[in-house]
Amino acid sequence: MARTPSVSRQLVIAVAVPLVLSFALTVFVLDRIFRDSALQALRERLDQEVIALVTAAELTDSGRMGLRLLDPESRLSRPRSGQYAAVRNARGRVLWSSPSMEGVALNFGAPVLMGQTDFFQTRLADGTQLGIVNRGLEWDYAPGNSANLVFSVAEDLAGQQARLERFRQQLVAWFGALALLLLAVLGGLLRRVLRPVRRMEREIAEVESGQRAQLGAGFPRELAGVARSLNALLRSERARIARYRDTLGNLAHGLKTPLAIMRAALAGGPGQHATLDREIDRIAQIVDHQLQRAATSGGVTLGQQLVPVAPVVADLRAALRKVHSGKDLAIDADIPPQAGFAGDRGDIMELLGNLIDNACKWCRSSVRVQVRLDAARPLQQRLVIVVEDDGPGIAPADRSRVLGRGVRADELASGHGLGLAMVADTVALYGGELVVGESAMLHGASIEVALPGRPVDGAVLISRG
Repeated sequence: MARTPSVSRQLVIAVAVPLVLSFALTVFVLDRIFRDSALQALRERLDQEVIALVTAAELTDSGRMGLRLLDPESRLSRPRSGQYAAVRNARGRVLWSSPSMEGVALNFGAPVLMGQTDFFQTRLADGTQLGIVNRGLEWDYAPGNSANLVFSVAEDLAGQQARLERFRQQLVAWFGALALLLLAVLGGLLRRVLRPVRRMEREIAEVESGQRAQLGAGFPRELAGVARSLNALLRSERARIARYRDTLGNLAHGLKTPLAIMRAALAGGPGQHATLDREIDRIAQIVDHQLQRAATSGGVTLGQQLVPVAPVVADLRAALRKVHSGKDLAIDADIPPQAGFAGDRGDIMELLGNLIDNACKWCRSSVRVQVRLDAARPLQQRLVIVVEDDGPGIAPADRSRVLGRGVRADELASGHGLGLAMVADTVALYGGELVVGESAMLHGASIEVALPGRPVDGAVLISRG
């Protein structure tokens, strides 16, 4: 399998490509500007040489051209010096040529019209490149007599090309060094910026290899949420495994008493069919309940849709009124319509079912369910659920003990002592909080749980009744 390129490498490439392209374009533009400036300077220099020729030229009455160079050290005076000049008539006949043209076969091109200037480049037979300026002038050499002359000056471009080549080398060298420096700085900055990403990658690998249980803290804001979510998933997976183990323990504990009764019924001989049937139904209920509990989400909040709490309480309230129809029971519910649980619907159903059923079992006649969203609490504890009853309550000494599996405050009462233990397990899985206390209003037991929650639209407000 091909190795996926790293984020840092992709970022370096994504920045380096446009940087190099922009530098290359800059070098090209500067080279073009320098070359055009050099050609413009050459043309101006050749124009100055043409003016000097015009100043020094003399045309006799016979039409012969005489030209006295003002500067004896001029390159026009030295053969093959790289600078050449000539004066021609309108038909192209050479009237004068500079001493520097000795042995040089140079074609200055076609004569130009009077008053016009032409600049072009050409090559000699040996490959030497020249720049040439031709200017057409009307020359008055006697009263009433004039002639059309073309003054031409050429210059070897070798020096200019050498300067252009040096400029190009320096340009490429400087911009290349600047590009390398910027890429090195960029690489260092990216390495520093992406250090938390590499740290997260390393810690994830350590989690996979079993060297650590979860990701550490101290990640920047952009990665802190990812780290929290991954840690939540890891905790949820560990809790799921523990949940299966606890479910098996709960199942074994719950089946212990029915099996003992069945054994005693079998030992009692015929006539115990009713007892056996009742205990078999009880075993089936325990198995179904534990299987359903094992299949729930186990504290996963990521990717879960919000569950409106009010409809869940409404369904449970109607069902439990039938279950406890032998009591003159009133179940009050005070639930805002926007209260939503951020988790699995099966978990909140089981949790509320255990709490309300437990309250209905121990109350005299009244049970109260209150739900609120508390923005001042942490995210995992913003949904606050309080279930109260007017029963005998739970003694302070027993309030922590009743949360254990198989423990009942009243050992003579029916039940398996698993309800509150399951509630405590669910609350712990979601990172919530559970408080057992005394109801200030009903003077019985009060169970308060805090779970992940957020406002949800469309929830139904349950009236008291």
